[in-house]
Amino acid sequence: MADPSSYRPKPGQIPESPGVYKFRDEHGRVIYVGKAKSLRPRLSSYFQDLANLHPRTRTMVTTAAAVEWTVVSTEVEALQLEYSWIKEYDPRFNVKYRDDKSYPSLAVTLNEEFPRVQVMRGAKKKGVRYFGPYGHAWAIRETVDLMLRVFPVRTCSAGVFKRSAQIGRPCLLGYIGKCSAPCVGRVTAEEHRELAEEFCDFMAGRTGTYLRRLEQQMHEAAEDMEYEKAARLRDDIGALKRAMEKNAVVLADATDADLIAVAEDELEAAVQIFHVRGGRVRGQRGWVTDKVEAVDTAGLVEHALQQLYGEERGDAVPKEVLVPAVPDPAEPVTQWLTERRGSLVDLRIPQRGDKKDLMQTVQRNAQQALALHKTKRASDLTTRSRALEEIAEALGLDSAPLRVECFDISHLQGDDVVASMVVFEDGLPRKSEYRRFQIKSFAGQDDVRSMHEVVSRRFRRYLLEKQKTGEWEEQATGAAEDTETITIGTTAPPGQALDGLSDGPAEGPSGPIDEEGRPKRFAYPPQLVVVDGGKPQVAAAQRALDELGVDDVAVCGLAKRLEEVWLPDEEDPVVLPRSSEGLYLLQRVRDEAHRFAITYQRSKRAKSMKAGPLDTVPGLGDSRKQALLKHFGSVKRLRAATVEQICEVPGVGRKTAETVAAALAGSAPAAPAVNTATGEIIEDEAAGAASSSNGGTRP
Repeated sequence: MADPSSYRPKPGQIPESPGVYKFRDEHGRVIYVGKAKSLRPRLSSYFQDLANLHPRTRTMVTTAAAVEWTVVSTEVEALQLEYSWIKEYDPRFNVKYRDDKSYPSLAVTLNEEFPRVQVMRGAKKKGVRYFGPYGHAWAIRETVDLMLRVFPVRTCSAGVFKRSAQIGRPCLLGYIGKCSAPCVGRVTAEEHRELAEEFCDFMAGRTGTYLRRLEQQMHEAAEDMEYEKAARLRDDIGALKRAMEKNAVVLADATDADLIAVAEDELEAAVQIFHVRGGRVRGQRGWVTDKVEAVDTAGLVEHALQQLYGEERGDAVPKEVLVPAVPDPAEPVTQWLTERRGSLVDLRIPQRGDKKDLMQTVQRNAQQALALHKTKRASDLTTRSRALEEIAEALGLDSAPLRVECFDISHLQGDDVVASMVVFEDGLPRKSEYRRFQIKSFAGQDDVRSMHEVVSRRFRRYLLEKQKTGEWEEQATGAAEDTETITIGTTAPPGQALDGLSDGPAEGPSGPIDEEGRPKRFAYPPQLVVVDGGKPQVAAAQRALDELGVDDVAVCGLAKRLEEVWLPDEEDPVVLPRSSEGLYLLQRVRDEAHRFAITYQRSKRAKSMKAGPLDTVPGLGDSRKQALLKHFGSVKRLRAATVEQICEVPGVGRKTAETVAAALAGSAPAAPAVNTATGEIIEDEAAGAASSSNGGTRP
């Protein structure tokens, strides 16, 4: 536990300007981000007597080891920067709303040549128009099925669309009139896009004009005695009205608004949002969060607004946002919303009428969501806490291991040897910090040696990053002339250089560890390392830590045969009861590491099985491979080509051409392909065409 006075800024150092501040822990990781209209009084409030602080605030300031701030020009800039930093650093003491489930949305892919209507979940994509979210995917499909009668927009996948275009025959929807069949040219791309835009206009709430137009066309057809056309239009109008009836009118004045309600207790809060467009509820979603910081209802609303509109622009931000409490001050939030919409946004508390009644309905939904969440989570939270306490007691740890990392080795008879590292925090998987390794120092099968290498590489990176961030200095961001960043904190001893600890690029999907405290790579140490295996693997992992001088991380192993827990330098294992929650947690961690490792190993094996001669050429990517195959028709012809002929391929320079020629000259030519039905040798042209059409690189 740190003493806040050890990193308290000196009197007069903190400016009275608006800005955003960050607290860091001893590892340099950002643990809290906040904003203030005036930085001096806000930051000074954190360094008063600990007894006067809120318990969560007290925990945060005693966990922190440094504080820094960035001065901005306006409160609106502070609001935007706070949102960006919370999203970037994922600080553990900030309120972070997470959807209690993945809500589906109706999406129209206007970024494609032939827009497609489909159900989408997850992050929003640029150029795609979204409607919803909806409570259930089947509700979207029912609505779309009714709408396709009037707006026959494409709903098929890219593969089905391409196949229909190749065979010149549309799918079933094209035959029954629920698709305009642009795949076979029944409509042009422009006509199909117009249909998609009309579909979007109708879903956005502009229904009255379109219905009146259809009714007029129906009457005109009846007057002209085109009764079949009139009947079809009548059925179209009925289908659209049934689609509209699925969303009851809740606001008679055709309002576009989002209603946000909050239900909270001392520990958790639930947020419910109703999206109203054209006076009808078009979507609903909910969030649940732990109240890890001292925050009131207005603060929860502000965080919800940041989460809801931080990535939105234009009409996605409605004209009205109705909330149970307005953030104080309200002007920066209102101005921020207005900038994102491009026109005035009214942020207020409904006082009377239909809007107040609807807000009460949203509030009841939030209360029910919180109650349901607490009943589902109460046993889970208790179980995880008990599991961590049992592990700490069984292994003789000073405290519960809040961060556990598990390593596993996977291979196929000594080939494609890989390893995995999975991370569990507070008993739950943290998949963004999973990592994968390729064994580099030797070839063949040796699980003990592989475990030593992997643990060494993981903690080498930790020590290197600790050396980089061990001393915090004053720095300037240089982002703008009116922006200044100041860091105040304890300076760790620089220590000696870690000679020989360089380990090349780290494995994993994300970028390098950021010195600013982003929770990536290997910058954050665990309290417990679990290895998949018995005494030899545990000894190898402990030896790796000892060689690096890491003495504050516990090690254990979980053997599969009898589920025994092995500790370093112990002759006998620790046997946890079969009903132990601690054993269950260790098994889940071990099994997750095994799953992650074997998935990686299988993907590498599948890739190696599909490899051809061109895959061994260094620096030759997929695009240039395809260009070479398309130009020459087959690998055999490419092998016979001269360097000058290879240079004729667009994008291939002489150096690359020489490398390709040398690589193919060193590889054995393939045996001729044989037709197994007739016994005839297939000609080079046919083989080349097949190779080119399949996109392969095998000879």
